Amino acid sequence: MNNTIEKGKAAAITSYILGIGVFIAMSMNADDKNAFASFHIRQGLGLTLTFISLGLIISNFDSLMISAPMWVFVSVLWSYGIFSAIKGETKPVPLLGNFFQKWLIKIS
Repeated sequence: MNNTIEKGKAAAITSYILGIGVFIAMSMNADDKNAFASFHIRQGLGLTLTFISLGLIISNFDSLMISAPMWVFVSVLWSYGIFSAIKGETKPVPLLGNFFQKWLIKIS
């Protein structure tokens, strides 16, 4: 199991680069499907989609009091996810991680 984590760690960490990182990680994981990398790719994609969705909704308000909590929320989830990948753990991000694993099961 430890060998699997080490092989997928680069793709797992890359998947947390918001936006393009998910696609790079998916291409890195295309040949040899690594379960550890796939887990973190789903988490990274879910965070990216959450960031874009919340950003589109909150941008209509044009208020720092509304947008700042969104940035803090996404930053905390992103930090949790990337540190989990660095440590070699498959812990889903709080609140949304289990949903990402269910909804994005076909990804990677």
